[in-house]
Amino acid sequence: MDIFLQQMVNGLTIGSLYALVALGYTMVYGVMRLINFAHGDLVAFSAFIGLSVYAQIFGESATSLGVIITVFALTALSVACVGVLLERLAYRPLRTAPRLSAVVSALGAGLVIQNSVMLIWGPNMKIFPSNLFPSTIWAVGGIVITFTQVMILGVSSVLMVGLYFFIHQTKIGTAIRAVAIDQDAAKLMGINVGRIIMIIFIIGSALGAVAGLFIGSYYRGITFDMGWMYGLNAFVAAIMGGIGNIPGAMLGGLLLGLFNAMITGYISTQWAETFTFVLLIAILVLRPTGILGETVAEKV
Repeated sequence: MDIFLQQMVNGLTIGSLYALVALGYTMVYGVMRLINFAHGDLVAFSAFIGLSVYAQIFGESATSLGVIITVFALTALSVACVGVLLERLAYRPLRTAPRLSAVVSALGAGLVIQNSVMLIWGPNMKIFPSNLFPSTIWAVGGIVITFTQVMILGVSSVLMVGLYFFIHQTKIGTAIRAVAIDQDAAKLMGINVGRIIMIIFIIGSALGAVAGLFIGSYYRGITFDMGWMYGLNAFVAAIMGGIGNIPGAMLGGLLLGLFNAMITGYISTQWAETFTFVLLIAILVLRPTGILGETVAEKV
């Protein structure tokens, strides 16, 4: 039972990270009907940016709430700017082009970001400092919970709930939902579609930046190509929950994290990715729109 509960904690932790990254995928797809394959590489980029911000400003020695907030804020701001630049250069010129063109552009943008990270920080693994968060550990029965895990679960929950209420309770959120339903009708209602698309890239990139910093703090080792793995898992989570559905991305991320943790704990780490795609295929066969997805009629 202790092993099961420990894997539950581990699964919810990594699932929260998947959910944060999946939200970036699902927001862009919900509005633009585009899979932003460069999003995973932005997550990797954010880990290296956070490492540089922490090392250059604080010297990898300071630990305080102010330090944590500063590192996260500067990293999120930097990655959000890159996300806006990505939308302007890679996606905006192709907004009226066939979808395949935008997909190819997204893949190319991801390669550009990945290789830029390699050229700037090198191809070797970098070790994320352990001093960013306190090394406090709590033992509850046979379960071990670290301060980093508590931070990941707490901050991720606040961000996910906050995003849900932002989308459903604010004027900008209403505009985002309107653009997601019909861009042409939204334009007729006076909504600036270009501005809304820029906002979703800012939000999605910032959430990915938070996830990237937490990934670096939790796993310590970061590499220039790690964005592909985390991006792919988050993409699977978004599909499982229902691509384009914000609560679905949250649920899909948490379920995928729990599933991977149980496979890793009881079967094998090497088989975790295989079973992930077996689960995805099973869900798509039983419910093609995802767990919380809705069937949408085709326009004729």
